[in-house]
Amino acid sequence: SMNSYAKTLAAACLLAPAAGFAPPHAGHRASIQAANKWTLPARPSASVASWRLSATETEAETNLEELEEENSDIRQLLGFRGATTDTAAPFNWKIRLQLTKPGTWVPLIWGVACGAAASGNYHAIWNMFGDAPTTDSWSEVTEDTFKAMGAMFLSGPLLTGFTQTINDWYDRDLDAINEPYRPIPSGAISKTEVISQIWFLLLAGLGLSLKLDQWAGNDWPVIFSIAVFGSLVSYGYSAPPLKFKQEGWQGTYALGASYIALPWWCGHAMFNAGSISPQEIVLTVLYSLAGVGIAIVNDFKSVEGDRELGMNSLPVAFGIDTAKYICVGTIDFTQLGVAYYLYSIGELQYALILMGLIVPQMFFQFAPGGLIEDPVANDVSYQGKAQPFLVFGILTTALAVGHHAFN
Repeated sequence: SMNSYAKTLAAACLLAPAAGFAPPHAGHRASIQAANKWTLPARPSASVASWRLSATETEAETNLEELEEENSDIRQLLGFRGATTDTAAPFNWKIRLQLTKPGTWVPLIWGVACGAAASGNYHAIWNMFGDAPTTDSWSEVTEDTFKAMGAMFLSGPLLTGFTQTINDWYDRDLDAINEPYRPIPSGAISKTEVISQIWFLLLAGLGLSLKLDQWAGNDWPVIFSIAVFGSLVSYGYSAPPLKFKQEGWQGTYALGASYIALPWWCGHAMFNAGSISPQEIVLTVLYSLAGVGIAIVNDFKSVEGDRELGMNSLPVAFGIDTAKYICVGTIDFTQLGVAYYLYSIGELQYALILMGLIVPQMFFQFAPGGLIEDPVANDVSYQGKAQPFLVFGILTTALAVGHHAFN
C-alpha cells in the first residue's frame, strides 16, 4: 500500500546515513582488505608530495582570490562595504548604481508590500481561491501586481536612490575617512555626474508619483504628497543647514520613519487611500521607533569618523555601551507595544505571531556573539540574523491592520 511504501522509504532514508557510519561486518572488511591489497598505489616520494601540496595551496589561493573579486563586484552593485571601483562600464553605470545603494532598497520595497496588505484591497493570486479580498478576475490580479511594482519602483530605485546619492554627496568628507572606496571620495565619479543623478532621480520620482495617483484614482495627490514630504526629509537629513543626521535622535528617527512609515503609506494609498485610518498612521509612526534601533545599528561602524567630523550620532552622543541598550530597547519595546495593541483590539492571532517573531530577535541581541557583546564587530551579523524576523513582524502587523475594521 502507499502507507507501507512511505514507511519503507522513510526507514531507508533514516538507515542510509547510519549505515555509512556503522562498522563493517567481517565479510565486508575482508573485501575491503582484498581491494586494498591490489588497488592501493605506492606512497609518493617526499618531493612529489611537497610539489602536490604546493600546487594545491596555489590553486586554493587562486580560487579564493577569484571568489573575493567576484564578491567585491557584487558588493559594488549593491553599494555595500568592501566593494571594487569599476569605472570601465559604459556610461559609468556601475558607479552610478553603487551610489544608489540597491541593498538599501529592500526595506522600502517591503514597506510598500506591507502598506498594500494593510489596505485590504490588494488582490493577489491566492485571493482567487477564497481568501479575502476575493476576486475571480485575472486582469484585476495582474493590474494590482503592476500597481504594487510601480509603487515599489518609486520607493526603491528612484526615491531611495535619490536619498542615498544626495547623502553620499554631503557625506563625501566623512566617507573619505570611514569608506574611502565609495565612488565620490575615490574620484570614480565627477561632481557633474553626481548632481545630474540627484536631479534625475528626484524629478523622475515626483513625476511617477503623480502618475501613480492617477492610476490609483485618488481624489487628491496622496502619493505625490508622500513623495514630496519624503524627499524633503531626505534632503534635510543629509544637507546643511538642517542636516538632521548630526542631531542624534532627530536624524535617527527621520531615517527610521523613512524606512517604515512612508513606504507603508505609499503602498496603502496605491490601493485604497481613503481607508488610511488615524490608528494606522499612529501605529506606523510608532513602529518607526524600531527603525531608530536599526539606524543605531548602522551607526556603530561609523562612530570614529562621526566623532572626528562632529556628527552627533547616538553612539557618539551616549557612547557605544549606552547606545547599544538604547538600540535594543527601541527595537524590542516598540514591537512588544505593537503586539499588545493588536491583542487589545482583538487580533489575538496576529499578536501571537508577532510575539513569536520578537523572541528570536531578542535572542540574537543577547546571545554570545550577539549585538550586545560587541555592537561594532557584530553589527552585520546581527542584521543578517535578526532583521528577517523584524520585517516579517511588520508584515504581520500590516495584515492585522488589513483584517481589522477600524471605526
